[in-house]
Amino acid sequence: MSPQNYSLSKPWNVNSLTLEQFMVENQYDPSMFQALIFCPLCPLPINKMVFQLLPCLKVVVTTSTGVNHIDLSECQCRGIQVANVGSLYSEDVADVAVALLIGVLTSIVAADRFVRATMQFDFPQASYSKIVLSDFVGFFDILRALVKDIKSSRFEALAWKVAKRLEAFGCIILYLSRKKKPFITYPFYSNMLELASNSDALVLCCPLNEETRHMVNKEVMLALGNKGVIVNVGRWSLIDEELVNCLIEGHIGGAGLDVFENEPNVPQQLLVLDNVILSPHNAAFTNETFMAATQLVEDNLEAFFSNKSPVTPIKLN
Repeated sequence: MSPQNYSLSKPWNVNSLTLEQFMVENQYDPSMFQALIFCPLCPLPINKMVFQLLPCLKVVVTTSTGVNHIDLSECQCRGIQVANVGSLYSEDVADVAVALLIGVLTSIVAADRFVRATMQFDFPQASYSKIVLSDFVGFFDILRALVKDIKSSRFEALAWKVAKRLEAFGCIILYLSRKKKPFITYPFYSNMLELASNSDALVLCCPLNEETRHMVNKEVMLALGNKGVIVNVGRWSLIDEELVNCLIEGHIGGAGLDVFENEPNVPQQLLVLDNVILSPHNAAFTNETFMAATQLVEDNLEAFFSNKSPVTPIKLN
């Protein structure tokens, strides 16, 4: 990064100050800001209110893959470019998705707690053979524009990596999309309910938008069945709020969750369930990935201030 090209403001803690208060406290002129670096772990959406307070903003760089926290329509109207981290997190998140799935199926976390608490070895036997016999699904960016090359879609890259890892365990991979994609050889489904009826596990890798919100509803969970497992490394709202009740009532077999609705608040009912593994939304937080993400943010800013296109742009149309 070249310091002479631009300067950074003080970090804005959205939990202690509103954007307007932050600007006043630091005596910042709103017109001085052309770029916004955003960490989506903070609760503030990047919307029209933010854009009104930063009238000269030209680019938003987020340290996430998902962009559901950014008003893309407003960005398009205002000519604001948006850049994310592309497929940078895919490898690490795919590893965690598979780990969550294997962990739930083998009850390994519950078994660990059992041994520590009782020093006994009579823990109920897990269905280890299910790893080989089960059907699994990775969602291949089901509701966005179709692409010719699977690597050109960030979420498809994640689902593809999950699928390839599960193939190593002898799993059968199914996928859901609006249309069958000629470059994917896995069995194709266009109906979510049919997919769930023919699967033993659902691995959610798709982005959250108005079309994918609550795509896994109670009907889908019932179709998955009382031995079925759901793994969510996408966004919590891909699943209907009935997930908690379906787990408690035994309508589905288990869940591995890396994302939650109101983080860091996890539904209390989930804390006592041995068939649920909880991860603190840190699937991509390895030292190597963190450093790579930092570099990518710098590269995107450098490209913008050099009048070039962002390295990992989000299409707004």
